[in-house]
Amino acid sequence: MRTKIYDAIDDKELLELASQVEEETKPIFKQIDEISEINSLKVIKAFQKCNLQESHFNTSTGYGIDEPGRNKIEEIYAEIFKTEDALVRTQFISGTHALSVTLSALLRPNETMISITGSPYDTLQTVIGCGKEQSKSSLKSYGINYEQIELVNNDFDTKKIVERLQKQDVKLVEIQRSRGYAQRKSLSIEKIEKIIKEIRKVNNQVIIMVDNCYGELVEDREPTEVGADIAVGSLMKNLGAGIATSGAYIVGKKELIELCAERLTAPGIGKEIGPSLGQNTNLLKGLFFAPSVVASSLKTVVFASRFFEKQGYDVDPLYNEERTDIVQTINLGTAEGLVKFCQGIQASSPIDSNVLPEPGDMGGYEDKIIMAAGTFTEGSTIELSCDGPLREPYTAYLQGGLTYAYGKYGILKASKRLKGKEG
Repeated sequence: MRTKIYDAIDDKELLELASQVEEETKPIFKQIDEISEINSLKVIKAFQKCNLQESHFNTSTGYGIDEPGRNKIEEIYAEIFKTEDALVRTQFISGTHALSVTLSALLRPNETMISITGSPYDTLQTVIGCGKEQSKSSLKSYGINYEQIELVNNDFDTKKIVERLQKQDVKLVEIQRSRGYAQRKSLSIEKIEKIIKEIRKVNNQVIIMVDNCYGELVEDREPTEVGADIAVGSLMKNLGAGIATSGAYIVGKKELIELCAERLTAPGIGKEIGPSLGQNTNLLKGLFFAPSVVASSLKTVVFASRFFEKQGYDVDPLYNEERTDIVQTINLGTAEGLVKFCQGIQASSPIDSNVLPEPGDMGGYEDKIIMAAGTFTEGSTIELSCDGPLREPYTAYLQGGLTYAYGKYGILKASKRLKGKEG
């Protein structure tokens, strides 16, 4: 049966294809709903166990000394991630900011960090000092050493990792769960759990940090539940659910969280200060809705994967493959195709739908970037958005979708734009 969303597209060929795809993806959608139910129970139980009260919605300004609402949010996050402590602050500007704070807090001059997932995301390369774009404020400029071990066939190179860590001279191991702008698969919790067990056989002291961006609540466990010492992510992605308007989180061992808090604020002050500035309700409501919104986002990208695969595009993951984050890649083959796709996503947005995005230079990125996101919160990638660097194979990185209906509409609009049927 045709829906109103379909009527708005007015392209018989695309509509028939979409109907076929929705029939094929029903079993996958059922699995997504099952995971969402598990994670919903995890969230509501944390709210109840931590005894969240209406009074915790109250806010603070100025120093925000020992604010009850902010403290309660961090208690809830620690419960959900099964960690000793958490740092959840609107003062974090982005996931990259939270990662930068974490690495700067945990590493000292002449110490070594290793990425065991190959090159980190573009902006983190600038933070570390391992990319082409150099900064005088990078970790490298402060004498911190960096090494990386590449993935092999989309999995950890266990032999090389174990051999390197046996030397007992590495302070921190970094694992990037999502693919970033790399042409590789994102990593499952099962794979992360296996490599952590292998690392612990040879080194009990090294700090294992997971960049958890895009991965929260996609599976029924988080990295800190399988041995990671610390995990970091953005509230403008999964856990903010499109409701949190800023912020990021760090969860993990108490001693590590204390160091991160002192880097964010000041030594000797740490977690004690930090005004919530009216954001407590948004952060809590976003977290409450997050399992459902993540499920909608996953349904959107599953639909997109099969929809574009059937049109002959190279997609990853395939619609019926295991997913560990909300990112879908579509290799469009040409710069023109990538630009048109992003413009189609923008045209389906609730805000700035009349804007035509064009590639441009952005701080922290080596290539020109095109981004499409008519979002309620600037930069929110849990809302339907798409971006990609202008380099071969001209890959669109699609993510988000607050509801499946809006996400499906965006996919159809983008596909129509690719066909040259919409200006």
